Amino acid sequence: MEELVQPVLRWYRAEARDLPWRRSAFHDEFRAWGVLVSEFMLQQTPVARVIPHLERWLARWPTPSAMAAASTADVVRQWANLGYPRRALWLHRAAIEIDERHGGIVPRDIDALLALSGIGDYTSRAVAVFAYGERHPVVDTNTRRVLARAVEGRAQPSPPSRRDLTLMESLLPESDADAAAFNAGAMELGAVVCTARAPRCEACPLAGTCVWLSAGRPDTGDTRRRQATFEGSDRQARGAVLRLLRDAAPAHVPLDAVLPDWPDARQRDRAIDSLIADGLAEADGESLSLPR
Repeated sequence: MEELVQPVLRWYRAEARDLPWRRSAFHDEFRAWGVLVSEFMLQQTPVARVIPHLERWLARWPTPSAMAAASTADVVRQWANLGYPRRALWLHRAAIEIDERHGGIVPRDIDALLALSGIGDYTSRAVAVFAYGERHPVVDTNTRRVLARAVEGRAQPSPPSRRDLTLMESLLPESDADAAAFNAGAMELGAVVCTARAPRCEACPLAGTCVWLSAGRPDTGDTRRRQATFEGSDRQARGAVLRLLRDAAPAHVPLDAVLPDWPDARQRDRAIDSLIADGLAEADGESLSLPR
């Protein structure tokens, strides 16, 4: 599949966005820890929102050991409005595990990475490849969309499966450096050119070989699970409660003062209960606070 690999490599090396975690100075200063933190933050969050949070995070906790010594409340408060705050708890637990099991050094072995809290197939391979230069397939939503269109002729990818890693592995160049660049290039291509709703096929380096484009860009359906609407959701209620607790910290908030005007009282109570169950909030008698 050289007709697919080489155009992506050339395009990526010429057109890649200048992002902090791609800079040599970033790797020199923060090493694999910086990559790990960036990957946690980038899950379901746009790059533009992540960058300022990442800079503040690493300025405060430049190593796993530094973060391991932080309180849970400080970690949740620093996560601010990044969304999906359980990621903050997982990252904190991972930092503690790295400090205790690996002497404060992020491991490079896939199995050791997978054993850390909050780390799955994508993040483990992203750290091994982008921080350590190992040769593994790295597949995210953007990559799967590029492969679905260019290789399989489908408008949208199927739900994630192990098959994605197998396909990407079959395409990887032999060189470790080229394999890492191809992994990054496929993701970048899906993020900025081969987008979900408005692909810019005229700017795509694969326009000459893309199966989907050559077939006339047919609508082949979309079997991916749809994300629930945020407005009016339990997730919105959780976010509102957490925002209140962050603003009040380190003080406690009386339970009867937690979103008293929320339009759905049962939804508010579910949000409070779920935050407590997830370890993102603590109830103490008649009050609520960030975890100590």
